[in-house]
Amino acid sequence: MLRSLLFVAYLYGAMALMGTLFIVTLVMPRRVIMAAIAMYARMIRFGMRVICGIETEFRGLENLPDGPFIYAGKHQCMFDIFVPFLVVPDPVIIMKQELLWYPFLGWNALKSDMIAIDRAGTTKTLRKMVAQAKVRAAQGRQVVIFPEGTRTAPGDAPDYHAAGVSALYRALDVPVVPVATNAGLCWPAHGIRRRRGRVVYEILPAIPAGLDRKTLMARLETATEAAVEELLQEGLAAQGRAGLTRELQGT
Repeated sequence: MLRSLLFVAYLYGAMALMGTLFIVTLVMPRRVIMAAIAMYARMIRFGMRVICGIETEFRGLENLPDGPFIYAGKHQCMFDIFVPFLVVPDPVIIMKQELLWYPFLGWNALKSDMIAIDRAGTTKTLRKMVAQAKVRAAQGRQVVIFPEGTRTAPGDAPDYHAAGVSALYRALDVPVVPVATNAGLCWPAHGIRRRRGRVVYEILPAIPAGLDRKTLMARLETATEAAVEELLQEGLAAQGRAGLTRELQGT
């Protein structure tokens, strides 16, 4: 628990420090802000390893297409939203509108042209999201969405929201890249407790453009959930071995 508390202090302390030091970037080109966000993502990754004993691994980078695509990620912890800044060239996150009110985070989101939406919005909200995404994709950027809409715990039944993903897929006419993870084993969706282990983000083969909605969602959910299950079993086995090792070392 002490390591977890230290990490939380590090996480938000680093955010405040970076936000203060890089506040000048708010009047600079967008690429500078993007570089600053990527630097903060690397700082989080460093803190996870050094403070919490959490290693991170990115698999399947060769599956990332060139140009614009939709990054459809499994969402289990806060770090998930920073991973795209480490693995894709120019991500644009579809994020909760209320995050714009956060100091530093909201300011940088606005400057970097992220897409903020009201999760309880109407069809008008969906049309606005798609319109903004079309502009960003035309710029060659990768649109990041979490199809379940919120963080889920490992083992929870999947709840994919077809409306947002399928609307983007149809309007942008680009591939969808499923991304699986077992991050929730080490960084739970809620609470501050962190557990040692290895967090894996696995980038799966892209789903090509041009499929119908039903086929898209079936392929997205099937591929993602199968990979998530394998990663969860891998992570649980590793945590079990590590726990046994620590127990033996203590005897």
